[in-house]
Amino acid sequence: MPLLILGLFFALVLGPQLWARAVLARYAAVRDDIPGSGAEFACHLLRRAGLGEYAVEAATGGTGDHFDPQRRCVVLAAPHHDGRSLAAMVVAAHEVGHAIQHYIGYRPLFVRQRLARFAVGLERWGAIVLVAMPFVTVMTRSPAAGALLLLVGGAVMLVPVAVHLVTLPVEFDASFARALPILERGYLGPADLPAARRILTACALTYVAGALVSVLNFRRWIRLLRH
Repeated sequence: MPLLILGLFFALVLGPQLWARAVLARYAAVRDDIPGSGAEFACHLLRRAGLGEYAVEAATGGTGDHFDPQRRCVVLAAPHHDGRSLAAMVVAAHEVGHAIQHYIGYRPLFVRQRLARFAVGLERWGAIVLVAMPFVTVMTRSPAAGALLLLVGGAVMLVPVAVHLVTLPVEFDASFARALPILERGYLGPADLPAARRILTACALTYVAGALVSVLNFRRWIRLLRH
């Protein structure tokens, strides 16, 4: 039974990522009826939305598609930056959706940014606290001190989970409240809209895996400390 539960958990973690990759690969073929690259389409959408100060650039260093709020820049992976495919077009619209969120002051986006800035450092300190807990308990001979450290460390380790939970509505808003209405305004025909919805769903659901990985990491620390 534990192995079955673990298998189901990993299926939930890997499933969204594998499905997203499969969806993007399915619609990555070059199409002659698409007049420009994903980067050109993103630039067009930014200008049309009045966001001329926002930039578009190709991803470097192995990073993927994302919006950089500090530099006000839509960053697209090479296949989506240079490609003339349905996937490139839809992913570009999704990332422009984040730029629009930033421009209008969409609150959940800024909450996610603040949480993300603290998450990495806090997670590191949380791991240190959890590792130190048994030693502090032995040295102080106070179970209460160990319990307090466990509580503090556990709370800190859950911060990445909170980041991903906040990220989900931000991603779905960028996909279906921003990008999809744009694409429906004459950019895609009825035949392409179902595929566009699948791509936008794939863009959003990859963050489900991130949340589950954070939960798994937290449970791993708890099980380790019990032994």
